[in-house]
Amino acid sequence: MVDSFHGLPLTERLQLARRGTAHYSGQLALLDNDQFAEPTALEGWTRNHLIAHVGYNAAAICNLMDWAATGIENPMYPSPGARNKEIEYGATLIPDALRNLHDHTVARLDVAWRDAPAAAWDAEVLTAQGRTVPAAETLWMRSREVWIHAVDLGVRATFTDIPEVILTTLLQEIPGKWRGKGDGAGLVLVNDTSGERTEVSPADDTHPVTEIHGDLAGLVRWAAGRGDNGVSTPDGAVPQPPRWL
Repeated sequence: MVDSFHGLPLTERLQLARRGTAHYSGQLALLDNDQFAEPTALEGWTRNHLIAHVGYNAAAICNLMDWAATGIENPMYPSPGARNKEIEYGATLIPDALRNLHDHTVARLDVAWRDAPAAAWDAEVLTAQGRTVPAAETLWMRSREVWIHAVDLGVRATFTDIPEVILTTLLQEIPGKWRGKGDGAGLVLVNDTSGERTEVSPADDTHPVTEIHGDLAGLVRWAAGRGDNGVSTPDGAVPQPPRWL
């Protein structure tokens, strides 16, 4: 059994990205226009901000696929601050314009993936975080966005809707991000269903061992900063997770 999204064949990764997009689109379709301005659990963001972000993210990934296909550098965003400015602008659009932005950028990205030459998937591109990755990594970047943000829309989706391979990969990636930043000393994530333990970094004098217990969906929800519903600790005090992205 493959225990990571990255180990799946390209066709299966593409399918999961498209399934996630359809899932997110379905949640968006359930919203009435007068609900777009309501807040989300993401600090400072309304649904307008979130919907704009997901739409512009698809357009940014199209830039990377163009880069991979042509060999001509085409970054996700023209400058480090451009992403935030774009989202703030998008949040001012009326709901119908945001729906059009979503539909248009989703279609563009799907065509970019569909028409990518075989060699393009291995071509190296640069993410907004400055990582050099093969263009095939865009499938994970987008899958992560749409599956999680479908929950963030606050309609009906939950982390239990997310495919197991996506959750498993997130539970590998997020502690790895903490580790790379020097965060998470002493944290141990314990999957009560499988018994698997994910140790972030060794405990030290100021960071004793803290076990976070839960099922896979609950652990990923907590690690991704979406609340402590579904997790627990032996002493009953669930800490805030380190920042992930």
